[in-house]
Amino acid sequence: MLILFEQVTAPPPTSPQTAIWHFGWHVIDSRATCESYGARRHVQRLPLYTGDGGGAVFVSSDTWPGAGGVLGRTKAQIAEAKATGVEPARKGGFGYIEGPDHALVEYAGNHPAERFNHVHMFQEQPFCAQLWYQKHLNAPVYAGRTPAAPLTDATCAVTRGPDRTFPSLEPDGMFRTPSAAVVFGDVAFLWYMRQGAEPLVSPRGHVYDHVALSVTELDPWIRKLRDEGVTFLEKPYKLGDTRAVMIEGPSREALEVKATTT
Repeated sequence: MLILFEQVTAPPPTSPQTAIWHFGWHVIDSRATCESYGARRHVQRLPLYTGDGGGAVFVSSDTWPGAGGVLGRTKAQIAEAKATGVEPARKGGFGYIEGPDHALVEYAGNHPAERFNHVHMFQEQPFCAQLWYQKHLNAPVYAGRTPAAPLTDATCAVTRGPDRTFPSLEPDGMFRTPSAAVVFGDVAFLWYMRQGAEPLVSPRGHVYDHVALSVTELDPWIRKLRDEGVTFLEKPYKLGDTRAVMIEGPSREALEVKATTT
């Protein structure tokens, strides 16, 4: 897993919102990791708002656990948790730090090893995006993110869940339903529906410019993607000792497809 940094002449924008939300890491102990970040003066930990007044925590396991398979609770579910004596787990959980140029990085534990785990995105329609990645990029569905009813192009568009949930990076919460995902190797592409009213914009030139995928041979993939009507953002170009092409995903995300052979 590589992360490429390119120098730019001005700070890259972080808004309007693109499909690419943040990168995520597995850590062995999220609480110990959080404490170590707190001791580093060049690392900024970001608060997670709990939905209980102005309360906030740095690790999600310091507030009420999620409910119904969702990584959060609505305000009604928070009230229920308080009334029934549900306690925070105080173990594992996730948190966020701010990287250079305001890049957002999630760390989550507790896991057997530290590694790059996911790219978290927003999509206009998460289930339709799942079908798109399955059809065009042969991506397997991430375990546990498939709806009960089979998906089709005619049924994949759904309404965003009505209730915001906590903990959240935003004080007023975030929408976590519906969610969907695919996986490439051991790196997941996770999706929530876009949070605001405005359509997602292209990430080109933003702090997260694109995500790259490797294929063995590029030319067969170019033919396949063209035959399927996928939008090409850039024609094939040299990339070090090999070649690549840039395509556009279902919510305008830029995806580089790079050959591992010349």
